[in-house]
Amino acid sequence: MAKNMSAQTRAELLHAVRNRYRDGTREEKIRILSEFVAVTGYHRKHGIRILNGTDDPVHPAERRGRPRLYDEAARQALVVLWEASDRVCGRRLKPLLAVLIPAMERHNHLKLDPVLRAQLLKMGSATIDRLLGPTRKVAQPKRPRRAVPLVRSCIPVRTFADWKDPAPGSMEMDAVFHCGGNGAGSFVRTLVLTDIPSGWTECAPLVVLEPALVVATVERIRLTLPFPLRALDTDNGGEFVNESLVQYCADHSIELTRCRPYLKNDQAWVEQKNGSVVRRNVGYRRIEGLAAAQALARLYAALRLFINFFQPSFKLASKTRMGALIARRYHTPQTPAARLLASDAIPDAIKARLRDVAETLDPLRLLDEIRAMQHHLAMLADGEHPNLPVRRDEDLSDFLTSLATAWRAGEVRPTHCRKPRPPRHWRTRRDPFENVWPDVRSWLEVNPDLTGKELWERVQAEHPNEFDGSNGSGSMRTLQHRLAEWRAEAARQLVFGSVFPSTPPTED
Repeated sequence: MAKNMSAQTRAELLHAVRNRYRDGTREEKIRILSEFVAVTGYHRKHGIRILNGTDDPVHPAERRGRPRLYDEAARQALVVLWEASDRVCGRRLKPLLAVLIPAMERHNHLKLDPVLRAQLLKMGSATIDRLLGPTRKVAQPKRPRRAVPLVRSCIPVRTFADWKDPAPGSMEMDAVFHCGGNGAGSFVRTLVLTDIPSGWTECAPLVVLEPALVVATVERIRLTLPFPLRALDTDNGGEFVNESLVQYCADHSIELTRCRPYLKNDQAWVEQKNGSVVRRNVGYRRIEGLAAAQALARLYAALRLFINFFQPSFKLASKTRMGALIARRYHTPQTPAARLLASDAIPDAIKARLRDVAETLDPLRLLDEIRAMQHHLAMLADGEHPNLPVRRDEDLSDFLTSLATAWRAGEVRPTHCRKPRPPRHWRTRRDPFENVWPDVRSWLEVNPDLTGKELWERVQAEHPNEFDGSNGSGSMRTLQHRLAEWRAEAARQLVFGSVFPSTPPTED
């Protein structure tokens, strides 16, 4: 019988016998409890609890969660800072906020409320990842990584475990092929050098993979490094293992080594940068020709400053094996420039020059230049012949405005984007709140803490002819969506002031 009894019937039976159970004698309580348990199928102890209690099993008390520490304004500001950092993870973004926020405020890109600024700076990495979770789900699909190792045997071998604790200037070098999966013909390569202690990364395009050109490019990079080049570790490709590079390293007192064949983990530092720097910003498409090499050189000129001054990276602190598992611990993420400033091996004069350069850099302008050159490279890869874009010196307010909503479009790097679908600009049904929305906005301006349900009840009370209860749940959900959009717009206005123009909410 208990299996066929609904929850509503059990609740009605409870209300009918609860008072008699409380007022009855011991014998009457035993008899009532036995009958109640037999009819409802409850356990005897549970029956005693609910007969003596005051809870309503049909309409339980509303549960309240923990209050939110960070509102929509904090999330909107965090999305913009995440976009301005080129979408780094929460553990890397947390230490970067102390550098990125002052830099953007110094160039008048942000005007944060003091309370909101303090919230962003004290926000933990886990909280950052949680708040950015819905945004990342739309904006960042999973991306494959690949690298093509080449094998040659020459010069001394150095494994990943032989580096110990090197001084700044101990670098790994590799070449990334922009062949688009087809190694035939001529295409552009990227020469990548990564400093092992600091993570400082330099990239340069190569029109052809010729030993003399590789040596000339290494020399040009060496003259721009903020530290002396002490050691150079390469793979086994013929572009590196040749007499030209060996003689060059001997002339400049540079220790030249190579990794073991077919074991690219010996060059783990530069292989990681091949993916996180080159492939992430240039992609996997085929790039060929002198015009593409010039565009790539301009992209790397901006990317060099953005990566080394505004992109924190992880550094392994310790590694412990526990059976088949390996537990790794990492230092707090820091930018390569910050690691150099903290190093005792760097002279004070070079540190002062690094600080001067950091004071003049605008991360938003660098990111705008990177996006422009990525767009130019994507057009070249599609077979077009555009003119090299002119560097923009005007105000970046439009680009800053786009950062707040760029995540909605998904991938923003033109080198990774697919052909976009045409935007939908029509409605499939009449807007039910077209006439009452001005009234709703006025209510919210007076009391912005009103919930969607409270607004819906007030709309029904003041417009009974338009909202009589038919399709009530659907209309209330539409009103809740409109309320969320209004609050997002208000949060943007709070964070950026007049940077974002006031726009009506998006129609469902």
